[in-house]
Amino acid sequence: MDAASNNSVDDIRNLIDQVRIPPQTGQYKVYIIDEVHMLSSAAFNAFLKTLEEPPKHAIFILATTEKHKIIPTILSRCQIFDFKRITVKDAKEHLAEVAENQGVQFEDDALHIIAQKADGAMRDALSIFDRVVSYCGNNLTRQAVTENLNVLDYETYINITDLILENKIPIC
Repeated sequence: MDAASNNSVDDIRNLIDQVRIPPQTGQYKVYIIDEVHMLSSAAFNAFLKTLEEPPKHAIFILATTEKHKIIPTILSRCQIFDFKRITVKDAKEHLAEVAENQGVQFEDDALHIIAQKADGAMRDALSIFDRVVSYCGNNLTRQAVTENLNVLDYETYINITDLILENKIPIC
């Protein structure tokens, strides 16, 4: 359930009605509520009783990026798992696997730039990778990636800095 668009008491009541029905196959029913911090106060309060005494077959996963907006009575009944952003190294390694699986040739620096631009979000890294591949074709070079992503090349940065330090600003 997306709580950003289903944040009313009626939406939670519908969920609670579904929770009462045991699973037809398997032991558990898993309910994922994304952006749970967007629920209204009334919706949180309506959901509280079900969270306090959930049916044995129900598992709730409450996902949010802003847990400080969740009322303390809900938080106190949850196990909290804080996820970290993906490192540039790990993102680059995964992008390398994806590139190899798709038959895309790449320079190591090209994937490194994409991983840095993604800022720890693998979905963003894959989206950027797809965009750059559609622009560059099956050969990702550092130059093509920097042009496509409007990243200031290291050499250009050094040259501009040197010109500024030498007071040759019009040449920049």
